[in-house]
Amino acid sequence: MSQANITPTPPAHLTRPNPSRGYSAVFATVVIWSLPSLFQYYLLQAYDPWAQNFYRYSVACLAILPFVALRSRRHSRPWPNLHTLWICLPPCIPNVIHQMTQVLALRYMGPGVFAIFTRTSVIFTALLAPSFFPEDRHVIRQWQFQFGTLLGLLGAFGVLWFQPGTDGHGRHLAWPGLAIAFTATFCWALYGILVKRPSAELGSIRSFANVSLITSLLLLPLTCAFGRIATPLHATMQINLVLVVSAVTCITMAHILYYIAIHGIGVSLAQTMQLLCPLGAIVLSAWFFHERLTKIQLWSAAVLLAGAFLAMRTKPTAIVTAEVTENL
Repeated sequence: MSQANITPTPPAHLTRPNPSRGYSAVFATVVIWSLPSLFQYYLLQAYDPWAQNFYRYSVACLAILPFVALRSRRHSRPWPNLHTLWICLPPCIPNVIHQMTQVLALRYMGPGVFAIFTRTSVIFTALLAPSFFPEDRHVIRQWQFQFGTLLGLLGAFGVLWFQPGTDGHGRHLAWPGLAIAFTATFCWALYGILVKRPSAELGSIRSFANVSLITSLLLLPLTCAFGRIATPLHATMQINLVLVVSAVTCITMAHILYYIAIHGIGVSLAQTMQLLCPLGAIVLSAWFFHERLTKIQLWSAAVLLAGAFLAMRTKPTAIVTAEVTENL
């Protein structure tokens, strides 16, 4: 695998790796990316999934514009333009599906459980990658990936299957919840694969600006048709503020910080550190929402994370890209 093909071009002031800055940035992203599912779970009290995602991405798009303006000074083409929008359209379609299904999944499970389950995206990404990138086909023949996949899928099944049903009568999570969670993770893996080429061509800032703009435009008619576009007018000031903070921190700020971390300490260490995110989500969800995992769920979570770690050690191109674009 050639990491040079996917690692974003750093800003001018980051021409030399800075480990101190890299470690600070990666720890900041670990903290920030422990929060998305908690924010989304909290916002469900006022925002339906359509409106929540539309406004979060719209705010994130506005927040990235100053950085785009600074980067655009080095490019002859204006932003946005038809070429950059066109090459970023394919990954935005599974991204929209992922954004909707991940919020819907939180109606069936707590944010901690979902944060753990999303680590299986590493495995789904590697399973899909050979279809798009022939250079990654050797990955599925490595024992680390095969054993890690087995552990990850077993752990994912345990985390979800032993989630008590929301109706209080069943022992296990309802089948619709399982289907929605798997759809969300599968679409996230597909997004991570499809976003590789535009990210390599445009760089981190411009590719993310296009993704956030297109995603917002795709979500607008869906929100008008199925959601409540006027939700901000009826929600409290506190809830609207939480939405803005979640968009700026978990989408825009974390995206920029993660690229600083990649440049400072490298892709491998930066992506491995992200396995700590579900642990933070579990602790914070237990604190704020009183979410409790059963013993078998905790053991399943450990198995899942161990499997994801082994799968990542194979370092396929698409896995690195998926981790780079995490939580966009």
